[in-house]
Amino acid sequence: MIKNDLSDQLTDAGFCVVPDVLNAQQVSSVRQKLLAAAHNFKKSGASTFMPELDPNARNVRVFNLITLDAVFRQLILHPGAIEYVKVLLGEHYMISNFTANIALPGSGSMPIHSDLGFVSPPPWLAPHSMNIIWCLDDIYESNGATRYIPGSHLFQSLDDLPVEPMQQTVAFEASAGSVIAMDGRMWHTSGANVTENSERAMLFGYYSADFLRPQVNWNALLPAELQSSLDPELFRRLGLMAEGNARHAGELLQLKLHERRIS
Repeated sequence: MIKNDLSDQLTDAGFCVVPDVLNAQQVSSVRQKLLAAAHNFKKSGASTFMPELDPNARNVRVFNLITLDAVFRQLILHPGAIEYVKVLLGEHYMISNFTANIALPGSGSMPIHSDLGFVSPPPWLAPHSMNIIWCLDDIYESNGATRYIPGSHLFQSLDDLPVEPMQQTVAFEASAGSVIAMDGRMWHTSGANVTENSERAMLFGYYSADFLRPQVNWNALLPAELQSSLDPELFRRLGLMAEGNARHAGELLQLKLHERRIS
């Protein structure tokens, strides 16, 4: 059940940390499956290193999690996460992407960015996207915890970004099994892992309002046999149905017409 104080923090501060969404056994199982997925992803010929994002290959990035294991298809619609998605995005949300980042000792920070800025031009006036970040390890500053600029979910354009944005960032702290719900407007980056032997594994579920184009084209990305076997709710939230967001647009139009008639 959603906690009102965390709901308020999410809307006011742009983030909240929800503890104990997964228990220790679940965390261990998901982490093992992530490592296997990273191995299979790389074995397929895909690269886990993105030089345009990371200064070295110590950041291990895994994409297409939806295709790699059933556990990720379950987590992306986990009730303990979705209730916070609905706080910001309401009922009409879509799954925009689902990826992972394992920060190994020696990994560096990627460029600071706002995820909403990748899918929508400014001005950014409302929380039209958000992240659910699954912590599969205890995360803290020295092992590469995500860093963010407090209050930056209220920035409306690049002009609001400070001159030295990295100097304004602070690190999230959360225990393994927690999720971090974060407004998609929040400016953030991966932290540097300066430890000698502590890894930091996280999953990033990215959700958006259904009128925004997803970060990935699920119709092209997901094999046809997987699409045909998906749970109906996941099928719909991935935008695989023929009508796309027409149903939501129609509901809004009917609501506006009704309001006009009774006013």
